[in-house]
Amino acid sequence: MLFNFALEYNIGRVQVNGDGLKLNGTHQLLAYAADVNILGRSIHTLKENAEVLVAATRVIGLEVSADKTKYVVMSRDQNAGRIHSVRVDNSIFERVEEFKYLGTTLTNKNSIAEEIKSRLRSGNACYHSVQNPLSSRLLSKSLKINIYRTIILPVVLYGCEAWSLTLRDVRKLRVFENMVLRRLFGPRRDEVTREWRRLHNEELNDLYSSPNIVRVIKSRRMRWAGHVARVGEVSGCIGSWGGSRRKETTGDT
Repeated sequence: MLFNFALEYNIGRVQVNGDGLKLNGTHQLLAYAADVNILGRSIHTLKENAEVLVAATRVIGLEVSADKTKYVVMSRDQNAGRIHSVRVDNSIFERVEEFKYLGTTLTNKNSIAEEIKSRLRSGNACYHSVQNPLSSRLLSKSLKINIYRTIILPVVLYGCEAWSLTLRDVRKLRVFENMVLRRLFGPRRDEVTREWRRLHNEELNDLYSSPNIVRVIKSRRMRWAGHVARVGEVSGCIGSWGGSRRKETTGDT
């Protein structure tokens, strides 16, 4: 707790470079517990702001871990930022293609595909851990649906408010959900052949009355967009949506 107070105090005193990334009128130097993330539009700006932070924390006896500190260049131009490492003070920070920040995978291509793969792997692990209750005849269908919505779905949708889905991502998410629902609702006996068969996608949609996983993601994204818009109103800043993307550099300590 004392460490968090000390770090928060120093971050409040740091004056970041004016060329840093600006969101809602604020230059971005993000911190959560011991994780600090510096955003900038160039490696030069990132290095300057990192030097300021390192100098400020050293005053109260805190040291930045060079082994845990990485930086990544997010750009459509894969030739951008050819430097493989950045030296700040006496520490060398390695450039990486991806890293995890607060449980979310960030990549140099600014793509969400790897994060969705990671979420689906975690969701599969969670699904297999509750596979027996989902197949049990002792539990009602409504209780099984609640298990899916409260245990499995939150694992898959962690951080989905920032996802930008492609058709391939949508298909992967729907395939995962249909797999869980087939286990949940079980097979159905064909009226003609009298043989057991698995449920078709249309039948799953009829049985599962709740919004599908893609609709849930879209709803959460819209809710988050509303939060961001209201933050701009409270701080007296007016944000704009759209526009061209620029190269961004982010460092995580």
